[in-house]
Amino acid sequence: MNGRWIAAAKAAGERRTKGMDAPYHRAMHLRWTTILLLLLATALLPGCTVSKANIRRADAVVAAQARRELNCTRDDRCAQASPLLDAATQALADSSEAHPVHVVTLLSDSEAAMVARINLIRAARQSIDVQTYIWDQDDAGQLILDELIQAARRGVKVRILADQLFSFNDPSWLDRIARAHANLEVRLYNPTFHKAQTSPVEFAAGIVCCFVKFNQRMHNKVLLVDNRIGITGGRNYQDRYFDWDNDFDYVDRDVMVGGPAAQAMGASFELFWKHKRSVPLTHLRDVNRLLLSAPAQAWPTPSYSHPERVARVQEEADDAEWLDENLVTDSLRTSLVEFFSDLPAKTDGPQKREARDFTAHVMRMVGAAKREVVLQTPYLVMSKRARSIFMRLHQQEAPPRIVVSTNSLASTDAFAVYALSYKHRKQYLEDYSFEIYEMKPHAVGPAEDNAFASADDGPESKPKATVGKRIMGTESRSVLSIRRGSKRNRPAPLVSAGRRFGLHAKSIVVDDSFAMVGSHNFDPRSDRYNTEAGVIVYDRDFAGQLRDAIMRETQPENAWVIGPRQRSIPLLSSLNAAIGDISASLPLFDFWPYRYATSYDLKPGCTPMRPSDPAFFSCYTPVGDFPDVALSPKLIYTRLITAFGAGGAGIL
Repeated sequence: MNGRWIAAAKAAGERRTKGMDAPYHRAMHLRWTTILLLLLATALLPGCTVSKANIRRADAVVAAQARRELNCTRDDRCAQASPLLDAATQALADSSEAHPVHVVTLLSDSEAAMVARINLIRAARQSIDVQTYIWDQDDAGQLILDELIQAARRGVKVRILADQLFSFNDPSWLDRIARAHANLEVRLYNPTFHKAQTSPVEFAAGIVCCFVKFNQRMHNKVLLVDNRIGITGGRNYQDRYFDWDNDFDYVDRDVMVGGPAAQAMGASFELFWKHKRSVPLTHLRDVNRLLLSAPAQAWPTPSYSHPERVARVQEEADDAEWLDENLVTDSLRTSLVEFFSDLPAKTDGPQKREARDFTAHVMRMVGAAKREVVLQTPYLVMSKRARSIFMRLHQQEAPPRIVVSTNSLASTDAFAVYALSYKHRKQYLEDYSFEIYEMKPHAVGPAEDNAFASADDGPESKPKATVGKRIMGTESRSVLSIRRGSKRNRPAPLVSAGRRFGLHAKSIVVDDSFAMVGSHNFDPRSDRYNTEAGVIVYDRDFAGQLRDAIMRETQPENAWVIGPRQRSIPLLSSLNAAIGDISASLPLFDFWPYRYATSYDLKPGCTPMRPSDPAFFSCYTPVGDFPDVALSPKLIYTRLITAFGAGGAGIL
């Protein structure tokens, strides 16, 4: 059928060009050649699966060459002591079906988030399951992977499930991982054309041939130990998520949960692990080829760019005093905690309501607000369902306050997404009554707290007792831009200099009574395409901790306030507003530069206040629509996407 289609297309092209002059004929020939190549790619690439014979051969290679000897003979797998795992074990022992008991710890501090992971991996006795969206080959990615391999060598069963498009981009690395130890198994989710590595041509062909499937990604993040304690939230395995990139880091957040909710994480992981889109390494064309042709190599000692900071967190993971001060003391013992995850079937049928479990719960918890919603998201592009919920809340007789902490163009690395948020500012402010606070790129909190993490710092540069807590934690999520490693997809150039931060945390607090921490961005992609996961904690103390953390991000030293422009010239201001409204309503050609709203900064000596306060304009000064952003191609692209990109909101 494909052959007849291609032949017919070529014949049609020849008929159309018959009788035309030679240059035009050559141009048309080139055009049709390009189309034919794309058709060929879309017809052939999906069919290039690995033969069953080669899969069996590769499986035999792994079985024969994967290391099997253990360096521990004890029943406890030589697990180290962990107050974190002990607390989870006690919570499970105290739980009943009618009265669950949980221990929860908010991981806003990036150092504590890394140390908690290492400590739990070292404490595992039976199993470790890891699910993630990004796994890079930088210091953070190497460290966690090496710790997992050491656990496998102790006798712990380790499984890793990572989204293919943004993880393990080196087939030779996966070749080594496949043979590292029999207790370690890795699968990649939804691989493009049955490969671990996606080339630019394959990336383009994936969009052309299978746009919906290509866009549907596994955005869940889970680390589960012994089916008793787990970590979920926004962090991936890349330096940026742990303040280890010396140029640009993410303000992110996880939550660690011990108790019955951790067992729900295990059940969810099992569903994804067994799904048809979770593909073993031997089934991937490029990895299979290496397994059958390349000689076995021993797992190497990791080579870190900054070994001093790796050594620091490894030491802290064994330090009972550090763990108590930075993790145990901040933990809460509570009752009702629920882990939710969209089912992997969401990717098979985005319209299946039952497959969108977590998405539905997030929407319901916001829709139930009576007094206040505090929302933190890196991408302020509302899904249709979210817009409906906020419109309904706004129309209530006593509408709740809606506080939104999000990125500015200066702090985001997803400028295409920001452009759509910028387009709809008036709707957010007027139709939903949002109070929007956009993060500054050099926010005082993270900049000061993490000064010790620069490239020249050694482990002695900051005493452990004074390590600051980051209450501040973004990945660029669009599959329309390949992101490989921390050096890609940099944010727009700034006027100012210095280390910068971008928001990536995804959290919601409703009425100071319950809160969500997870991977859901409250946007169309999270709603319709990606699978998402997270926990909802029904505890006022936890909700208070999280609300305080988010509200710190809205303070003047950390964020600009988005507010309406002051109408200083009556006739001209009204005319400008009318033209701006017409321009913003257009799906195309929304070029009007003078928008309804702009960014404001607090004047010295003034007290922070809401944009609705009558004294707002006397205490805040406008700083432009894109403060601190230098003139650059990305600034121009932002304007163009605002003008032409409205139809792309669902996938950006």
